[in-house]
Amino acid sequence: MTTKDPITKQADGTFSFRVSLGTDKRTGKRIQKRASGFKTKTEAKKARVAMLAAGIADDEDIKQTKFGDFMEDVFKPWYKTQVKPRTYRQRLVLMNSEYLTRFNDIIIDQIRPIDVQHWQVSVLKDCKQSYARTINIMLGQVLERAKALGIITENPVRVVGLIKKKKAKIQFWTQADFQKVLAKTNTDTYSGRFDYTMLWFMFMSGLRSGEARALKWTDVDLEAKTVNVNKTMDYHNRNWFETPAPKTAASRRTVALDDDTVACLGAWQTAQAAMVNSEWVFSRDGIPCSDQQFIDIVDAYSTLAKVQRITVHGLRHSHVSLLISLGENPLQIKERLGHEDIETTLGTYGHLYPNSNFEVAKKLNGIFSKEVPDEPK
Repeated sequence: MTTKDPITKQADGTFSFRVSLGTDKRTGKRIQKRASGFKTKTEAKKARVAMLAAGIADDEDIKQTKFGDFMEDVFKPWYKTQVKPRTYRQRLVLMNSEYLTRFNDIIIDQIRPIDVQHWQVSVLKDCKQSYARTINIMLGQVLERAKALGIITENPVRVVGLIKKKKAKIQFWTQADFQKVLAKTNTDTYSGRFDYTMLWFMFMSGLRSGEARALKWTDVDLEAKTVNVNKTMDYHNRNWFETPAPKTAASRRTVALDDDTVACLGAWQTAQAAMVNSEWVFSRDGIPCSDQQFIDIVDAYSTLAKVQRITVHGLRHSHVSLLISLGENPLQIKERLGHEDIETTLGTYGHLYPNSNFEVAKKLNGIFSKEVPDEPK
């Protein structure tokens, strides 16, 4: 059965359409709207989908919307208003990926749970489980929005369930690893001093990369030995970067610094001032660092020191590992890292804590008298 094309070409070459938006519950009359004057069929199609999405939910006509049209004309414009610009740009890569565009030509109301399950199996063959799950979540969000607008009655992703989350193994440098890395730095050169400062600060503070790259000297109090974390870096290129507020209230925090880290920052501030006038802490030339610059430094010294290769975020993991080895408790680590809840901290780093089961048993020994008390009369 073929469906009649709802877009009509007029004699003057423009395109028009008519949509049915259900029944007026007050009058009982059918609601119909017509729009015309579109220069291209694509423009008319977008306008029609948008009108249907904004109309009455139980209208059957809207159920003929294709997944690709819904994504472009309804979901993306709406999603852009719901998240921060950086998040939208990151998610846009997912929305335009070949894995989601596989659904583009399918009528959205005809995507079945079995289709989603087959799709999951296919994506898992091509991608790592963590990435496949991320794409799966995005598909679920798109279909959930379609459900909210009444285009579909059931979200097939919810029926099938998401691809299972596989806990990634945390990669970090031990204290011994970091000692080897430091041995390969050279603070006699400007570039070497920068590398040393970046590596030392990230290892000893536990800040996220974006938080560190967004630091200004006004956020650093060398006298009080603190840094004020109040923004993150959204870096497009050296001529276009922004510093939005952190995602959560817990990320706004003051991090205390040890004396060696204060000395390290002070030495870098002096070296930087001799070369360039910059308000940014991590800047060689007056412009804040890109994430790639941090990545390149960590990669280079991993190779030079012949230690395991970690990500920049791995320096944050390294900091936590160091704190745990020093006996720091999870609540203090949570506050230092800017986690919203202790579950996040324990869920990520709990396995790094030594097994204290037997230590607990030793502490319980002898805390009560061995004599059995008399029965009450």
